[in-house]
Amino acid sequence: LRGTGLWFPVDPGADASLCGMAATGASGTNAVRYGTMRPNVLNLRVVLPDGRLLHTAGPGRQARKRAAGYDLTSLFVGSEGTLGFLTQATLRLHPLPEATAATVASFPSVGAAVACTVQVLQAAVPVARIEFLDEVMADACSRFSGMGLPAAPTLLLELHSSRHGLAEQQQQAEEIVRLNGGSGLVWAEESEQRGQLWSMRHNAWYAALALRPGCQGYSTDVCVPISRLPNVVVETKQDLQESGLTGPMVGHVGDGNFHCLLIFNSKDPEEAQRVHAFTQRLGRRALAAGGTCTGEHGVGLGKRALLLEELGQEGLDTLRCIKAALDPHNLMNPGKVI
Repeated sequence: LRGTGLWFPVDPGADASLCGMAATGASGTNAVRYGTMRPNVLNLRVVLPDGRLLHTAGPGRQARKRAAGYDLTSLFVGSEGTLGFLTQATLRLHPLPEATAATVASFPSVGAAVACTVQVLQAAVPVARIEFLDEVMADACSRFSGMGLPAAPTLLLELHSSRHGLAEQQQQAEEIVRLNGGSGLVWAEESEQRGQLWSMRHNAWYAALALRPGCQGYSTDVCVPISRLPNVVVETKQDLQESGLTGPMVGHVGDGNFHCLLIFNSKDPEEAQRVHAFTQRLGRRALAAGGTCTGEHGVGLGKRALLLEELGQEGLDTLRCIKAALDPHNLMNPGKVI
């Protein structure tokens, strides 16, 4: 979109495709300001299991909002390949911000970093990105990308604003960070500096894998109401330590969404079982806090039991009715989600 003054802000991964992002309901670091894929997809072209071609908002339609019938577009966003092949997406674009600044702040504890996030949001500081790394993840990312960060709980913040408003927003953010014991604030406004910072964040998966060469990675995520986020993150951190697992934490905490990147020896059945038990406890901890068992990674095979607990039998039966109506021969990703 170079030269148009517009951009598409959903940025989940370097190897993603737009229709794949829609199918998985992807999110990414900018979701706190610009939303996930769901509000940013206006129309989808879908090949249904019987070969018919469906335009979910009607052929050629691209209205920003609509009240015409059921929301078929949202039905297919996040459907995880169980209802049809997504072959084309009409997306909502956003104006490029006039001014941008990013910074890194280190904190004395995981609780302080997440409490800072909650306060930034409560103060209505218009952050575009606010990403959390625990001390294990911060150290791994720093060494993998050569950034020289302290091995401490860390927040990465980015502000998008007018040039006039940016200084005021930086001052607001700095004050809240310091109130929570944060340090190390240096703002990067040049594109190259910001690019290095976010490249480090986007390489978190590879940095985590480098902690135990030759081992397998398993990534899981949950999402909870912002007010419950500090307690859930602290409890999860304690659970990780008591379980003896290597599981650096990273997350889009501005949405209440965080991930544990579990690095384990898949040839060790006992360790694999501890990973499975931890992920089930994590999902149920999120549900108990009024959240969801997955904010963006989806259900797949591993969270089908948690989906039932989240939606209840009536909700799951309704999903199965939709699946049976669109895919009566169970051709699309059989066995997944429901």
